[in-house]
Amino acid sequence: MAKTIKISKGLDIKIDGRAVEKISNIKPASVIEINPSHFHGITPKMLVKGGEVVKVGSPLFYNKNFEAMNFVSPVSGTVREVVRGERRKVMSIVIDTDQEIDYLKFDVKNSADEIKELLLTSGLWTLIKQRPYDVIANPNKTPKAIFISTFDSAPLAPDYEFVMKDKIDEFQAGVDTLAKLTSGKVHLGLNAKKSIFAKISGVETTVFKGPHPAGNVGIQINHVNPVNKGEVVWTINPQDVVVIGRLMKRGVVDLTRTVALTGPEVANPQYFETVACNNISEMVKGNVKSTTYPLRYISGNVLTGIKISENGYLTPYATQITVIDEGSETHELFGWAMPRLNKFSASNMFFTKLLPNKTFKWDARLLGGRRSIIMSGEWDKVFPMDILPEHLIKTMMAHNIDRMENLGAYEVAPEDFALCEFVDTSKLPLQAIVREALDVLRSEVE
Repeated sequence: MAKTIKISKGLDIKIDGRAVEKISNIKPASVIEINPSHFHGITPKMLVKGGEVVKVGSPLFYNKNFEAMNFVSPVSGTVREVVRGERRKVMSIVIDTDQEIDYLKFDVKNSADEIKELLLTSGLWTLIKQRPYDVIANPNKTPKAIFISTFDSAPLAPDYEFVMKDKIDEFQAGVDTLAKLTSGKVHLGLNAKKSIFAKISGVETTVFKGPHPAGNVGIQINHVNPVNKGEVVWTINPQDVVVIGRLMKRGVVDLTRTVALTGPEVANPQYFETVACNNISEMVKGNVKSTTYPLRYISGNVLTGIKISENGYLTPYATQITVIDEGSETHELFGWAMPRLNKFSASNMFFTKLLPNKTFKWDARLLGGRRSIIMSGEWDKVFPMDILPEHLIKTMMAHNIDRMENLGAYEVAPEDFALCEFVDTSKLPLQAIVREALDVLRSEVE
């Protein structure tokens, strides 16, 4: 019987525009773009150049630090150009796509070493991340456990119970493959005992109940099997587990995923079946409200996503697009000082506390200016880990390695501080602070 863990700290942010249970298929755009900077912590070395023909699964570049780690094309077509910036840094790879999809075939192997080699060669190793440091997993280290959160509690996040209902066989194949790569257990985090994932075999399941960030895999690791110095835990998104399962069952790299189009500025919020790194223009065309004010397009959710343009490209790990008002044309009399019924407040400042099911039309304004850290305990109220967030952030800003280790830096990722950043009266970029500190810690320790 699955153990149940109740999360009391956290905050559910109510936003208009949740996707309805409808999936439309979107073919790859005529041009797609892959940005190596979206794979944090790697140094790309190119394997292709302009004019070369590629198939789905063909290697485009590899990681300089692990030459066997390929990054592959999600589409078949012709490389238009490799865009470079200062000092010849690779900025993006632009590919003109074919009308017909052509897959590169791989020989499927079953032993642990052969599976590792297959995942590295096929580019699917890049779907696996590790704690500590929240980077692509180090192939030379064996994890003590692998964690998969089967639900996402972030604002307007896709419902995996709906998205994955017809992909359970491939998910099981992916889980069986991952289980061969760890000396420990594969852990599934569920949000309900009657979840479709409850029937997955060969795993240890734990039910998590509570507000966001209960669905964050880092929170689940902290409550089930915390990461100590010298230990490694792997994490992977459930849709990426399906991609690995497809490779093992069919011998091809199929980077198709289901993406939720959400947000208060979306007229028809729904799901789209598309490939990673696809252009979002066909998804937002006719589905976004016509407005006189500028909109912000986000690859991901409002807390951790990346700002892109209306004609931008999905980031490699994205399962959601959010569209909100930029807020640059919004002007309010007396701001927060007015009693309002259309504003959300984490501190219960407005009467909307009496309307628990009300959703809100958000915009991208910061609503304040940056200032020194205020030790008010507000971060701790939304941070359900056995870690002191304010002390850890101060230590990270100072790059004090010893103190960072003692305060739990090996367990955290930037997304774990997203809610702290949201409620922070100091308006500090906490996720950027954590990302920089983890990079410094990694460079000093490894």
